[in-house]
Amino acid sequence: MQPYQWQWGINQWVEYLKDKDIPVLPTTRAFLAALQEGGEDKRDSLSARDLTDIVYGDPYLALKLLRRAEERRSRQLGHDTTTPLAAVLQTGYDELQEIVAASPARDDLLPGCHTCETRSVLAATIARAWANRRVDVSPDEVSMAALLVEIGELLLWHFAPELTDKETQVRDWNERFWALMKRPSDIEFTFRQLTTALAQAWGLPNLVVMLIKGTDTPRANIARLAADAAKLVTLDLEAPSLLALLQEVAKVVPGHLAELAEPLPLPDELRAALLASIEAAPQAE
Repeated sequence: MQPYQWQWGINQWVEYLKDKDIPVLPTTRAFLAALQEGGEDKRDSLSARDLTDIVYGDPYLALKLLRRAEERRSRQLGHDTTTPLAAVLQTGYDELQEIVAASPARDDLLPGCHTCETRSVLAATIARAWANRRVDVSPDEVSMAALLVEIGELLLWHFAPELTDKETQVRDWNERFWALMKRPSDIEFTFRQLTTALAQAWGLPNLVVMLIKGTDTPRANIARLAADAAKLVTLDLEAPSLLALLQEVAKVVPGHLAELAEPLPLPDELRAALLASIEAAPQAE
């Protein structure tokens, strides 16, 4: 990273990052390599939904497929591609293999990047569960948005790791110790604002951009809250923070708070503390 990049604003980062070639996760590369080695019979046994599950486990691949599908749609004047399944159907198995094979190898990454990757996948799982509970018209659209919410931060981890490592520590410190004097940030925008700006620069469907933005509609709020929940879970915070978040979720998703907590992968002790807090808290009418 060059010294002058510390002074960049969001527009400069978008211009710098929007055309970068990003890797896929090693697990994705290994899984598809194993499929190739398994021969034609093994590949033929895969359904489109099986391939979609691979996409749900890799935010980078999800982005690559979505961009590729949108490029094809723009040429063919087809419908917007807004779900992993639609992206898989647009590209197909052979092209998916080509995309993965052409993706660059990962360099050594800081631990924060791996945490962010895990958080993205978890957010997608939580978002789909909450969207299903709401009987959403397309839970996969909400889940796709949650999977991509962290893509701005993920790209910074790859192409500006020093800045990203410092920034995440500053923000984590501010969130945990908000009553104390805040440490100054080196950037003037949030990671989510960067994700939204990149999504617009890539020409992603307006619906996906709106859901990533995380406001204005119940569906967008589910995507945002799922990402927030994944962050709380990976930070291993205490029951009061999770309870406050679930109370926000209850404003857009029907169900008892204990039911809304079910998709969260919590340690037994923390889940028990959260359920106790839920029982003690007044329930919304």
